[in-house]
Amino acid sequence: MGKTIRQLSEELKLSKQAINQRINSINGFRSKHTYKVKNHLEIDNQGVKMLANFDKQKRQERQPNRQAENDKDKNIDQILLKQLDVKDQQIANLQQALDQQQKLQIATVSENHRLKEHVRKLSGLLETSDSTQKQQANGKDNNLSNNANAIHGKDKNDKQDKNKVVEYDNRQKKSFKTKFNNSWWHFW
Repeated sequence: MGKTIRQLSEELKLSKQAINQRINSINGFRSKHTYKVKNHLEIDNQGVKMLANFDKQKRQERQPNRQAENDKDKNIDQILLKQLDVKDQQIANLQQALDQQQKLQIATVSENHRLKEHVRKLSGLLETSDSTQKQQANGKDNNLSNNANAIHGKDKNDKQDKNKVVEYDNRQKKSFKTKFNNSWWHFW
């Protein structure tokens, strides 16, 4: 017939609480496999086998779950590995682009130095040609200024002469007026 919880706990070497936990964890176990005899609860033979094999059954239930988890983990691992490969390729492309950019920068800097040197050489040539042109221009300016001064001097002398003539005419008119005025008083 059946066994009590005490007998089962002694046989399985588990506490009464552990047996009760196993009974409560199996759905419908109490209604199907237990019955009351006097003031204690007895478990039928099929229930005893279920409780005895409880650990094996739990392991078997966990095993498919573990297998599913392992499969899931493998899928996640594969996805992560693919993502890492893609990221590695992106990093390699960025590194290559950075290398190209650095090479272009170096080429640009060297070209700038070369152009600056060329500009310095051209500046030196322009300065020497500017100084010779200035000397030639100064010589021409001196000749022109001497000619201009001579012409300007003649114009100035002509203007002074004209001013003197006008001034002389003005004096004569005044003296004539004064003489004329004296003469008028004379008649009066």
